Amino acid sequence: MRPTVHAPIPIMHIWLLSPYQTGSHQSWSENYQRYSQHKITLLTMAGRFWKWRMQGGAIELAAQARSALANGAPDAIVATDMVNLPVWLGLLRGDLPRDIPILYYMHENQLTYPWRPGEKPDLTYAMFNWTSQICADRIAFNSHYHMQSWFDEVPRLLKHFPDYNHLPLIDDARAKSIVLPVGIRCDRLMPVNGAAQSIEPDAASWETDPTGQTPLIVWNQRWEYDKRPDLFFNLLYRLADAGVPFQLAVAGENFRNIPSEFEEAQQRLRDHIVHWGYLDSYTDYANLLHRADLVISTAIHEFFGISILEAIVAGVFPLLPNRLSYPELIPDALHPACLYDDEDDLFAKTQHRLQTLRSAPPSLRNHIMAEYDW
Repeated sequence: MRPTVHAPIPIMHIWLLSPYQTGSHQSWSENYQRYSQHKITLLTMAGRFWKWRMQGGAIELAAQARSALANGAPDAIVATDMVNLPVWLGLLRGDLPRDIPILYYMHENQLTYPWRPGEKPDLTYAMFNWTSQICADRIAFNSHYHMQSWFDEVPRLLKHFPDYNHLPLIDDARAKSIVLPVGIRCDRLMPVNGAAQSIEPDAASWETDPTGQTPLIVWNQRWEYDKRPDLFFNLLYRLADAGVPFQLAVAGENFRNIPSEFEEAQQRLRDHIVHWGYLDSYTDYANLLHRADLVISTAIHEFFGISILEAIVAGVFPLLPNRLSYPELIPDALHPACLYDDEDDLFAKTQHRLQTLRSAPPSLRNHIMAEYDW
């Protein structure tokens, strides 16, 4: 019997539309361009003013598309969730071939994303997401949790409106949806002393770190309200009051409106702090993660969790809420060790981890690398 010979996949020319080109959006698009076997042309805008990007970004991206057409039409188009796809397509009516397949990639959505305290919910941006999904040939979400939470809420979104809400389109959108996780650059994060071992007998056998150094807790997430920094710092205040020794490094991306909890924590925890602020150099960021012992999330919103995965690959032990996207990132066998149920459970597990230091288990790092490495 002759072996099956598969025809090579033809190289395609793909446009990737990213009007909010910063943070995880930028990392994902640039690495997709770098590692894809296809030719990827990025049509981008600076990552700021997210509402304006969703309202008016299609105009600029249409202008960029017309310029790019000088090199020929693409074979396929990928648009991120910040693109108002119906408007963009309307602006290019007659310029683009009608049969170009379009994938709409959901990094996040504006329906289940929690609004800031005091902000009035605005369904306009969620409707941009919804009408864009209807236009696309395929929809990709970065996690199962994201996809499920979106389709749980879409019926309630559409029922806000009095008539002609076309509820059957929800099933059509679900049928053309897939989960396509974000990739990470594991090669830049592996500990310097070598790759993780491939075999680990069981969770109970993880060895205690013999260095005797004061353990280092790292915050490497965005400085935003949806990450609940108040819960994180309250945990640290509680640990400090209990006399548990620890050091603290606060990195992560921050913006103009920084939650007040950070300023308070910088004062109250000053004797514990070894680093404070965003690191522009990725090498410096990776080196900080290599020094860290524990990464903790207290988020009330997370569609994926790139920063947590980066920390795990660097060897940092994670403590994460048993909800959102986190359970699908962590193998089931490690849920009891890595996931917590409430604030008291988090305090108990954090105290235990600080007193019996363990790196992220090799099996966890290997799992993350196998599933999410570019």
